[in-house]
Amino acid sequence: MTSLPDASVASPPVTTPSTSPRPARSGPPFWQRYLLIGLWLALIIVFVLISPDRFLSLPVALSVFSSADVYVFLGLAVLLTFYVGEIDLSVPFVFGLSATLVPSLYGLYGVPLWASIAIALVASVAVGVVNAYFVLGVGVDPLVTTLGVGTVVQGLALVVSNEMPQAGLPPAFTAFASTRLLGLTVTFWSGLLLAVLLAYILYRTPLGRRMTFVGANHEVARLSGISVDRVRAGSYVFGSLIAGIGGVFVVARLGGFDASSSTSYLMPMFATVFASAAVITLGRFNPFGVLIGAYFISTGTLGLKVLGLTAWTQQVFYGGALILAVSLVTVVRKRSGTA
Repeated sequence: MTSLPDASVASPPVTTPSTSPRPARSGPPFWQRYLLIGLWLALIIVFVLISPDRFLSLPVALSVFSSADVYVFLGLAVLLTFYVGEIDLSVPFVFGLSATLVPSLYGLYGVPLWASIAIALVASVAVGVVNAYFVLGVGVDPLVTTLGVGTVVQGLALVVSNEMPQAGLPPAFTAFASTRLLGLTVTFWSGLLLAVLLAYILYRTPLGRRMTFVGANHEVARLSGISVDRVRAGSYVFGSLIAGIGGVFVVARLGGFDASSSTSYLMPMFATVFASAAVITLGRFNPFGVLIGAYFISTGTLGLKVLGLTAWTQQVFYGGALILAVSLVTVVRKRSGTA
């Protein structure tokens, strides 16, 4: 791969003490990079002020993090495609397919649990391959492709499950997913570990640098010797795999899944991943930002449930969170001169 020009090898300008250049700004101020965390804390304070007896308890605090696993896996899955300049609307449907296949194959068709999990993951990867084929091989618009594929996937999940919610997983399997370490479930720690792994890959490996170049400009990356189509295809495949893994973990924690609910994850998925671009590295989707976005979304949804509000308030919160995340990125980047 032809490396990009390195500014460090160029001859430095000759300067004198009186004409020394001013140090360059390192980026947006601290308060801008972590404004979303401040809003998250403000949201917590609002819920505590409304009902201190309900929210000032350790179980509720732990539930915020444990129930955020859905948003973490969805956000990290779609992050891979967003990071390289692609988009994948099929992620929540792949998540739903995986979460449906495991209990359906095990309970309805007598397939061993390990084989049911393997089939769910293989099916998830297959969806990513199909997306990559139509987007890169055929040249269909990714928005149309992934939405169409996702709709087909949800239909297949409904067929496999006989259009009924499926449960009945082995107690040992669900008990493992609910096992707590430091008060938090295995699914929480799995999502955290996955975010750390993705951060390492994106920021510390040659593959991550190639993905960054591809996301910045496909043509420049191609001229630099990067196999752009291979990177783009990999983002679809591994994004679908992460969604499939998330489906397995979440169905293990919940004990069952309803395939018809996959559509409801689309808006919180976008709210989570866009929120990631509003924290830490402004304007760039990042794994640790996904975690913060997921906990922000989980706090809002759980808080509304604890208050006993109806389901429509959650939809309002999802839409409001998405608008807030995008607005934060836009306003802060304009003020910092990076837009």
